[in-house]
Amino acid sequence: MSFNLLKGKKGIVFGALNPDSIAWKVAVRAHEEGAQLTLTNTSVAMRMGETQQLAEKLGTIAIPADATNMEDLSNLFTQSIDHFGGKIDFILHSIGMSPNVRKERHYSDLDYNYLNKTLDISAVSFHKVLQTARKMDALNEWGSVVALSYVAAQRTFFGYNDMADAKALLESIARSFGYIYGRERRVRINTISQSPTVTTAGSGVKGFDRLLDFAERMSPLGNATADECADYCITLFSDLTRKVTMQNLFNDGGFSNMGMSLLALQQYEKGLHHDCDCGPANDQHIYD
Repeated sequence: MSFNLLKGKKGIVFGALNPDSIAWKVAVRAHEEGAQLTLTNTSVAMRMGETQQLAEKLGTIAIPADATNMEDLSNLFTQSIDHFGGKIDFILHSIGMSPNVRKERHYSDLDYNYLNKTLDISAVSFHKVLQTARKMDALNEWGSVVALSYVAAQRTFFGYNDMADAKALLESIARSFGYIYGRERRVRINTISQSPTVTTAGSGVKGFDRLLDFAERMSPLGNATADECADYCITLFSDLTRKVTMQNLFNDGGFSNMGMSLLALQQYEKGLHHDCDCGPANDQHIYD
């Protein structure tokens, strides 16, 4: 159902790789709500994924851009403004990647070159997008920028690794830049802390299937789906949330405020008999 919440608005969506991507679903919903869009991803991702097919479906263009490269970002904004015939009203930053996670490096034994890439791609790229937009005066007043985060920015989740550090930095950037852009142009900047969601990127986290199940059992409303995240993004892009900025907003079925649920406790009790022999040989298992 469409409410024309974004009628007349123009936006850029980063990260729509395939139909499993949250960014993909956001782009489709934004289009349904009346927005004009441009899509962007790295050249490699566009060759391997289906970004171009989505662009054709939505009657728009896909512009290759590495979000860590200032030249690419400048070209992206220039082409988007030319395509729209005017400035931009909203941006979705849905970008995240950790070589340490992919290589299964333990958090206590990180490759720091990989860590630099994790931070640059998953967090600093957000600053680069905002800095480029501000310098080019690419966003209209009352524009909205949203980046996707995760509760691991505040709490420790085994296996999420250095992505937790990246998400913490991402949220800090939203607050710091939110003040500057809000005072200057009334542009609002927020992050959405989404439930664990089955996407190409999310599935690469160690133990993701168990994390998904745990979050489902813990959350009073259950995990928020990618489609529900897309709906939330639409409200933040719309004029209904003009005074919401510098916030990390949880879209997680209540998970972030839970301690222990009955369902999670019952599942834990079922597995207690497996832990009856907890000698020194099992220490690594316990702490992992």
